[in-house]
Amino acid sequence: MARRKPTAKARLTAARLASVQAAYQMEVTGAKADTVLGEFVKHRLGVELDGDEMVDPDRELFGRIVRGIAARSADIDGIVDGALDPPWTINRLELLLRAVLRAGVWELLENRDAAAAVVIADYVDVAHAFFGGKEPGLVNAVLDRASRTLSDGPPLSPELPQAER
Repeated sequence: MARRKPTAKARLTAARLASVQAAYQMEVTGAKADTVLGEFVKHRLGVELDGDEMVDPDRELFGRIVRGIAARSADIDGIVDGALDPPWTINRLELLLRAVLRAGVWELLENRDAAAAVVIADYVDVAHAFFGGKEPGLVNAVLDRASRTLSDGPPLSPELPQAER
C-alpha cells in the first residue's frame, strides 16, 4: 500500500505540537533553543512511534517558533499575563500549559502567514492532546484575548461563552 504524503496543514499542526514539546523541554531543563532543536531533529522528528510513522513537521515553522519563544520570552509572557484573569499569571500555570500559551502567542505576534483563528484552533487541539480538563478552554480564551489585544479586533472564537473566557 502506498504511503500518503502528509498535507501541508498536517505538517504545520505537527510543527506546533513539536514546538510545544520543545518549549516544555527548554523550561524543564534550561537548555538553549538551538540545543533542543538539534535534539528534536536528530531523535524525534519524523520517527516511528509504536509502529506508526509520525508526521514530519514543517521544520522551518518549528524552528521559528522555538527560537522565537526563546528570543521574545519577556514580551510573550507579558501578553499572556495581560490575557489571564487576575490574580493568575503565567508563572502560576503548569509548565506544559505555559509552553502551549507561549507558542500560541509567539505565532499570533510573528507568524503573519497564518490566520489567527487557525493558530488558536491548532493550539486548542494541542491542549486537548495533553489535558482532559478545562485547560483547552483556557488556551482558547487566553489566545483569543491576546489576538484581540494584538489586532484590536473582534473575538476570533465567539463560540466560547463569555462566562468561560
